[in-house]
Amino acid sequence: MDNNLYYLNSLLNNNAEGIDTLYHNVFPKVKRFVIQNKGQEVDAEDIFQKALLQITVRYRRDLFEINSSFEAYLFTACKNLWRRALKKSNLKVTEVVKLEPSIDTRDEALAALEQERWELFNEGLKQISDNCNKILSLYFAKVSYQDIMQRFDYNSESVVRQRVFKCKNKLKQLIQAHNRFNTLKNL
Repeated sequence: MDNNLYYLNSLLNNNAEGIDTLYHNVFPKVKRFVIQNKGQEVDAEDIFQKALLQITVRYRRDLFEINSSFEAYLFTACKNLWRRALKKSNLKVTEVVKLEPSIDTRDEALAALEQERWELFNEGLKQISDNCNKILSLYFAKVSYQDIMQRFDYNSESVVRQRVFKCKNKLKQLIQAHNRFNTLKNL
């Protein structure tokens, strides 16, 4: 049995050994990411639990295949949930405090939807040329056009802009052509 299936089954069947392994291997990375991005250890614990719950619920609802390692998938889910939590907290009015704990199923559904959209985006990135993939990765990481120009030995920044534009359009076409796109777009 491969690790991905082992971890999924561990979550579904509450297998303590498999879940402990996930905590041991993945949680320290999640904790480090959350703390480096304006969070605390308790936030990392919450995000980790939400991600495990989200993956479990999604797998029960609709069996899916993880194309990367389960640990990488879980870490990405945690990163996305934390980014969403940060974005949401910036929009909140700071004077309103909600004391009673509750599980917001709408938030979990939105997080699952965001995760599926992220997966579709990554599938599109895998389908474009290696050159486009590298250029867009740098572009999305906010690397300047000047730096991209130097790394790829382009003649000018306008050439880089054109290349980024063409690569983004190619990625957009691939994503929109995917059979899951319309379903995710309408949710």
